[in-house]
Amino acid sequence: MASVSLAHIPKITQISKKIIRILGCNPGPMTLQGTNTYLIGTGKKRILIDSGSPDFPEYITNLKSEITKENLEISDIIITHWHSDHIGGVKDILKHVSKSDCSIWKYPRSDEESSYDFKVKWLENNQQFLVDDNTLKIIHTPGHTTDHIVVHLLEDNAIFSGDCVLGEGTAVFEDLHDYMLSLNLILNLKPSIIYPAHGSVVNDPVKKLEFYIQHRNEREKQILECLNKDKSKIFTEMDIVEQIYTSTPKHLWPAAAVNVSHHLTKLEKENKVKCVQSLGFKSNL
Repeated sequence: MASVSLAHIPKITQISKKIIRILGCNPGPMTLQGTNTYLIGTGKKRILIDSGSPDFPEYITNLKSEITKENLEISDIIITHWHSDHIGGVKDILKHVSKSDCSIWKYPRSDEESSYDFKVKWLENNQQFLVDDNTLKIIHTPGHTTDHIVVHLLEDNAIFSGDCVLGEGTAVFEDLHDYMLSLNLILNLKPSIIYPAHGSVVNDPVKKLEFYIQHRNEREKQILECLNKDKSKIFTEMDIVEQIYTSTPKHLWPAAAVNVSHHLTKLEKENKVKCVQSLGFKSNL
């Protein structure tokens, strides 16, 4: 979720000898400049991380152009999680860009799994892929979604972070407890660089991760302070958003309210707040 001016991201960028970033051309309030997808490798066969949204022909044209120009093949597509702007483009890629023997990989959801029009192979935590002389390690990082993974390029100590860490702004999540564990897991790797699915490359990843963790702790503190101002009052999620997300554009407040809801769920489990007849929340301190 962004509340800052966004940097320009070219539609195709040769980030390094082994990484080509291809922008999904699907900008929006939650996708920022669009979904970043990444071709990994130096040889003829490459691995693609994420696939963009469905029915965005400009992205398919750009991806196909790069594949044709370099005489490449996509051997595998690794999906960071089930959201449409990450897995939605697979069908178009299989139809217009890659060969039929391309494998689609995704970590299974712990909740209800979606059905797809293509065969999905299930990832395992710590599974590794070799592409030329590079090793990609799958790390399960739930929180944003139950099936979310990041991809660790071991030789570069680089992380392809999906939606766990963004290039601008902060991320939304389904489970704050799991999300905080995942942030700390990535922080402990001390990555040298992060390639996010949205926004610019993160060149100071340790600082960014520490900020994310501090930001969530600060939000929790702000929520408790808001509730404790009037312990007799019942607050809805949006009541809290209006008080503590004052610098966030109003069109992003519904997403902010989702984050507040997850904070409240965590605090309720910790017996720091209580839900009152489904009307809202009040302090329990």
